[in-house]
Amino acid sequence: MDAIEQANALLREKGYAERDLAVHAGPFSKALLKGNKILSPLSDEAEVVLRVVQELVPPESELGLKVLRPAELRAGL
Repeated sequence: MDAIEQANALLREKGYAERDLAVHAGPFSKALLKGNKILSPLSDEAEVVLRVVQELVPPESELGLKVLRPAELRAGL
């Protein structure tokens, strides 16, 4: 299982539907964290995006109606 698949599995475990938050393959070997629960896509190396999902993205039940902000996620790295 690659980093993108691992990140998506973690997001599902945290309660997110794919339309709300998912990781997609991007150009130049990058991964994109995007969906309705993030203000704008977060693009970085797949391993970095996996780390963001593991350490910084809260369960969907805790996030509630809030929206994640890429700048805040980056600041947490």
